[in-house]
Amino acid sequence: MFSKLLSATTVVLAAASLVSAQTSTDCDPTKKKCPDDAALGKTVTVDFSKGSNDLFKVADGTKLTYDGTGALFTINKETDAPTITSNKYIFFGKVDVEVQVAPGTGIVTSFVLQSDDLDEIDWEWLGGDKAQAQTNYFGKGDTTTYDRGAYHPVANPQDQVYKYSVEWTKDHVVWLINDKQVRELKYADAKGGTRFPQTPMQIKLGTWVAGRSDAPEGTVQWAGGKTDFSQAPFVAHYKSITIQDYSNGVKNAEKYSWKDGSDGSYQSINVITGDGSSDDSSSSSASSTATSTKASSASSTAKSTESAKSTLTTSTVSASASASATSSGSSASETATPSGTESQSAGSSSSSAPASQTSLPTTSGAFKVGFSSAALSACLLAALML
Repeated sequence: MFSKLLSATTVVLAAASLVSAQTSTDCDPTKKKCPDDAALGKTVTVDFSKGSNDLFKVADGTKLTYDGTGALFTINKETDAPTITSNKYIFFGKVDVEVQVAPGTGIVTSFVLQSDDLDEIDWEWLGGDKAQAQTNYFGKGDTTTYDRGAYHPVANPQDQVYKYSVEWTKDHVVWLINDKQVRELKYADAKGGTRFPQTPMQIKLGTWVAGRSDAPEGTVQWAGGKTDFSQAPFVAHYKSITIQDYSNGVKNAEKYSWKDGSDGSYQSINVITGDGSSDDSSSSSASSTATSTKASSASSTAKSTESAKSTLTTSTVSASASASATSSGSSASETATPSGTESQSAGSSSSSAPASQTSLPTTSGAFKVGFSSAALSACLLAALML
C-alpha cells in the first residue's frame, strides 16, 4: 500500500508544475528573426546611492526613490512590483549586487539574468526568511523538472547589506556570497548542456508579492504565507551593481547577433565588434581566460559545490516547507556575514557549501504556478482504492 501511495504521489508531482521561470520575452530568436542584442561590452559599476542610471529601464508602474542606502524598491500593496532591466546584454560575465533585501512574509526580492530565449540565472530572497537565500536557473524556459533550486545560509539579509554574485562562463555558473562560492553548475550537469544558460542576458532587479490574496496555494506556501499589508511598506535597498561583460572572449563588442535557425546554443551567437565586423570564431572561443575571477579558480580546486539536484523526497516535502527550511537554517559557523565583515568560519564557504546547500523546488519571477493540493488528494485517494 505504501508503495502505491508513493507511486501516486510521484504521478501527481510529475504532472504538477511547481515552479515557473520568468516566462515572457519580447522576441525569441530561436523561433523567428529578432533584432540584435545591444552588448554592454565592458565593465560598469552603478552606485545607486547617487541616483538613477540610464543603463536600466524602469518598468511601467515602477516608482523608485534614492537615498544614501541606494535605490529603494518599495511595496505598499499587493499589485506593486518595482522592477528595472538593463538595456544592454552580457554574453557570459560576472555580476555583483549589493543589496539589503525587503522584509515581510510573502515579499520576494530578486536579482535575475535572463535571455531572449528564456535562459535564466537567479538569486531570490523571501522577506520572512532570515536564515537563507535561494538560487535557481532555467534553460530555454524549461520548467518540466523542479530540481534546480537551492538554499544557502545567510544571516539576516533583510537587516544587512551583502554582496551576491553570479559568475557565468560557457563552462559553468558560480554563485557567491561576499566573494565566497556557495554553488556551482557545470555545463554537462544541465541535461548535457541542453538546459545550460548560454545566450546573451539582460540583468533584472526587483521586488514582488508572492503572498497575494489571489496567488496559487503552492506559491503562498513557498513564500511563507500571506502578506500582511498592515506592516507595509516593505523596502529593498539596492546599494550597487557591478557588471562585467566577457563578450565570449571578444573585445569591443557592440552587438550580439543570433544566426538564423539558432538552436539557442552559444555557438549560434555572433559577436559584432566596434568596426561592424562579425567574429564567428567567438562562438568556439573560451568565454574568458583573462577575465576569469577568483570564483572560477576556486571552483576548479575541488571545492566546488554540488549542482542542484534533489531526490523525490526533497521535492515532495519542500514545496510546502519553506518555513521549516528557514528554521533548520545553519549554525553560525556556516552562515554568511554582512558585506565587509569576516565569517566566523573564514575560508570554509566552498568546502561547507555541499552540506548546507539543499536542492528545493523554488519559484522565480512574477508569474508563478502553484501546485494543486486537491489533485494530490484525489490521486492519493485513488491509490488507496487500488
